Amino acid sequence: MTLSGRRSELAAVDRLLDGATAGRGGHLVVSGPRGSGRTALVDAAAEGARARGLTVLRAAGTVSGHAVWDGLVEWPEPPPGHQGPGGAPRPKGTDPQTPPVVPAGAGPRLLVVDDIDRAGPAAVEIYRLLAFRADPGTALLVTTEEPLGAPPEVRLGGLTEQELAALAPGLSVDAVHALWLASGGLPGAALTLAGDLVGLPESTDPVLHLALTARSGTGFLDIDAGLVRLLETAAERPLNPVDRAQVLARLARELLGDASAAGRRRALADEALDLARAVGDPGSLAGVLDSRLHALWDPAAAGERLATASVIVEQARRAGDAETELRGVFWRFVALMEVGETVRAEAALMAYARTAEHVGDAEAAVVVSARQAMLATVRGRFDEAAVLAREAAARGRRVGLPDTERLAGSLRSAVAVLRGDVAELVDPWQAMARRLPGHFFEATAARLLVEAGRPVEAGLELERSLPAVLAGSGPRWLGAAADLSVVASRVGDPGAALALYEALTPYTGRLVVWGGANTVTGAVDDYLGRLALRLGLLDEAVRLLSTAMELERRIGALPWLAHTAAARADAMTARGAAGDGPAAEEHRSTARSIAERLGLDGLLASLAPPADDGRFVRDGDDWRLQSGAESVRLRDTRGMEYLRTLLASPGREIDALDLVAGGKGLPAPASDPVLDVTGRAAYQRHLRVLDEQLDAADRAGDPDRARAVTAERTRLLAELRRNAGLGGRPRPRTDEAERARVNATRALWTAVARIEAAAPLAGAHLRASLRTGSRFVYRPAPGGPARWIV
Repeated sequence: MTLSGRRSELAAVDRLLDGATAGRGGHLVVSGPRGSGRTALVDAAAEGARARGLTVLRAAGTVSGHAVWDGLVEWPEPPPGHQGPGGAPRPKGTDPQTPPVVPAGAGPRLLVVDDIDRAGPAAVEIYRLLAFRADPGTALLVTTEEPLGAPPEVRLGGLTEQELAALAPGLSVDAVHALWLASGGLPGAALTLAGDLVGLPESTDPVLHLALTARSGTGFLDIDAGLVRLLETAAERPLNPVDRAQVLARLARELLGDASAAGRRRALADEALDLARAVGDPGSLAGVLDSRLHALWDPAAAGERLATASVIVEQARRAGDAETELRGVFWRFVALMEVGETVRAEAALMAYARTAEHVGDAEAAVVVSARQAMLATVRGRFDEAAVLAREAAARGRRVGLPDTERLAGSLRSAVAVLRGDVAELVDPWQAMARRLPGHFFEATAARLLVEAGRPVEAGLELERSLPAVLAGSGPRWLGAAADLSVVASRVGDPGAALALYEALTPYTGRLVVWGGANTVTGAVDDYLGRLALRLGLLDEAVRLLSTAMELERRIGALPWLAHTAAARADAMTARGAAGDGPAAEEHRSTARSIAERLGLDGLLASLAPPADDGRFVRDGDDWRLQSGAESVRLRDTRGMEYLRTLLASPGREIDALDLVAGGKGLPAPASDPVLDVTGRAAYQRHLRVLDEQLDAADRAGDPDRARAVTAERTRLLAELRRNAGLGGRPRPRTDEAERARVNATRALWTAVARIEAAAPLAGAHLRASLRTGSRFVYRPAPGGPARWIV
């Protein structure tokens, strides 16, 4: 490849080689995306090394975590009996912990290590070992896609349009511009695309050709700005209806990553579909429908996706377009996963795999391995999922799939969340949120924060993210809403829980599928059940969690079943209806059994309450209270029921009427406020006068007068508070509300007094933590149980 525009990079290589020739050695990292010319630069370095009389040795990184050396170094023999993964003997040269030995004293040479990033997370360490062990006569040249952070490094980016023109002489100005946009200026991609233009009929518009055939160089939800501009340029040219439909449809699809372009995507997709239908060409219609599903990706339209997938397959077959047919089969798989038809979805996935083999689509093999890893995770086959995830990552790197690392990371994250091992996942997801704004990655970060035991940060992220999620849509919307539901059900206020409950209700009976079903994170009814429990809708919580368990049993989703069974046990314990106690213990036993067998450590920890948790549960006709070393049996009273309700919802204010009614409050008839509007206005005028007097006293330096005015102002405010409701609103006076307040207060404090007599420490904590009045609340004071199991 011609090294046009690489003068500074070639100078860095010359300095490296001159150092080796002089016996100083040295190293250089060359990074850049595929097609940026790394191989050409290495070839130039090898040529320069030979011209200087240096020996050239070369090695290549692999995807398996170590390096394969081509006659360069000799890995030590493994010790006798050394075992590899799964008990198999470890072959020579496959121990990533054993550094290679660079032979010394062989004279000046150039040592090239290609694609060291394929060695995985240990790439930097391997590189540093090589650089450290290289003798002074060795020039070490390493290539990688991403910088290693081990200078000196040079980064190969795109060429300018003028530099690119020198690589592709004979092309028109329009064609060079289109080539530059489609390739991002990367010389390798540009030369490949330029080769595609050679031999095309003269009547072919190179701008249109590249707009419809150039591959995007970015991952899912990233925006290929060059390709978008190329499509916009093509759309401005005079096109026939078929070409225009295809250009508009692809432009709509490529704009999916722009969260602000929803209206534009719909307009483009609608126009493209109208054109394709008017023309009646089956190939165009199939392609437009495929792009339309991508561009609009309404989470509510799973049924439409399933129907449209069948149309895409049918029309693509009529047109003899196997590649578009393949995409239609994939849409069928995604839609079937969304509606919980996993057996049919797996059949569709296998049909997709067979069609891909027929077409020769190497990327489809990555998709199949990744989705098989997802299905293995759903069913709790974590070891199998890990093997399939590694296989998907290896294949993705071989074919240059831009999403490879993100794909592998999401597969690992899915297992980590189920197992409760999430602490190290927070930072990567927050970084992803910064990189791809508008796609709700903050919601996943919030869930990971709460799962990692950081509730305050999770609650703040819930407040920040909720408005955008409630107003949003797209391929990640349902998963994001589910993730925020986990946070809201644990630390959010009831308003957030209610908003999410209403947003998720239309999706009952479905699975939480992210994008193209690379990740599936449970049954929607599970999340709804947790929200219902947070809202005090106990019967509804038990029902929803039951339907979630039915779906999970049907599809064999054992990890989900364990988590949902534990949640249903909590809901039944909170409800306390006849038979709920034994049923709750049975569900906990189911959850514990599955968790122990699958290694769900996070769930096991939650099922075994810490020693500092308190318990206040039914014990036959009585109550059993356990807190620290105190354990007492208490006679049942109304006050005990009220106490259990408050302990079940720490921090939640409950109206006296609701507390007495055991749920929905009694209707309170309207009545005149204690303080009418005229009276409130008089108080406010008096307060303004006092504020002016206080300011005057401060200016005059009269402390006695200031104290007198302050006392008068304090007295007036206290009087106003006594005669006003929450937030200064007029407080209505009703017989029912007053009776509820008096009776509930008396009953609750009577219960606390009995607890104090039998369990003094627990009683003191409760007295310090309970607040009564028109609203009752339990706000845990320091020194009590971390939580109450009720």
